[in-house]
Amino acid sequence: MPVATAFQTIGPYWHLIEHPEWADLTRFGASGEHLVLTGRIRDGDGAPVGDGAVELWQASPAASDVFPGWGRAATDAEGRFRFTTIRPGPLPGAGNAQQAPHVALSLFARGILTRLVTRVYFAGDPLNETDPLLSLIEEPARRATLIAHAAGDDAWHIDIRLQGEGETVFLDF
Repeated sequence: MPVATAFQTIGPYWHLIEHPEWADLTRFGASGEHLVLTGRIRDGDGAPVGDGAVELWQASPAASDVFPGWGRAATDAEGRFRFTTIRPGPLPGAGNAQQAPHVALSLFARGILTRLVTRVYFAGDPLNETDPLLSLIEEPARRATLIAHAAGDDAWHIDIRLQGEGETVFLDF
């Protein structure tokens, strides 16, 4: 007799978020300016996404034995997630353009059949004004959905809306 599968659409890998230490990209002794990135994910009705998995990826600083360059966190009942990482630096872009410091987030949750990918930039960074990707988003309100704001010493926060009013800009891959 067949056994019913779990209702989560991210597949049978839910156990991968049972390792809270994966949300600390500095856990192996990485040096550099540490920062904490927190966020909250809400669905189209504004309800918290309490069953989500969030992956953080960054290319700067480069991955190494002491800095994995990626992490994974679960959202709590209020849709909140938290990462500890090293502040990213600028990256080369096309031609002479530089990309502003940023991290990439992949989101997995109920009703999402494939991951959603977005970027998180940091408010006040002068390279945000000329970043190639941010420059493609003409509407200031839409561009603002990719900007984390200071939330204390070495702490940043971003709210992510999956759809509806204030929907976060997501990227196609």
